[in-house]
Amino acid sequence: MSITLREMKVGDEGRIKAIRVSDGAFRARLLSMGLTRGAHFTVKRVAPLGDPVEIRVRGFALSLRKADADGMKIEKILR
Repeated sequence: MSITLREMKVGDEGRIKAIRVSDGAFRARLLSMGLTRGAHFTVKRVAPLGDPVEIRVRGFALSLRKADADGMKIEKILR
């Protein structure tokens, strides 16, 4: 089952299944920062209104806007 990054809660872990953003340059930038298919990450923080979402991926923290988080299809890892 795929969900979006925005649907995840603090402490949840997931694996990226797909990145669907309309801006090709922004997609390339996300890929260059390590957000590739299959990358494992943990949700570290979510701002009170849900924007931004901070994740820990490949050893570094990355904050994403809600609109960008909606474009990421995730496989949630159950622990």
